[in-house]
Amino acid sequence: MTAPNSSERKACWDSRDLLWKCLDDNDDDPSPCQKLHSEFEAKCPAQWVKYFTKRREFLKFKEKMETEGFQPAGGPRGGS
Repeated sequence: MTAPNSSERKACWDSRDLLWKCLDDNDDDPSPCQKLHSEFEAKCPAQWVKYFTKRREFLKFKEKMETEGFQPAGGPRGGS
């Protein structure tokens, strides 16, 4: 596999940005963004798609932790 050239990288990043904006605008509902997702997968190497998908999940999780804070799954500790 050869590394993408600068125009291929730009096309990939642009398609990623459009997809992420669509997801943000639609509260992470992927259905209105299917065409953009297909373009993202077509314009980016598979490893990049995997990386960017995990990166978005991480950034969303980080944002949630920064705004809502940590919420233990089991609720407050105490007697049972």
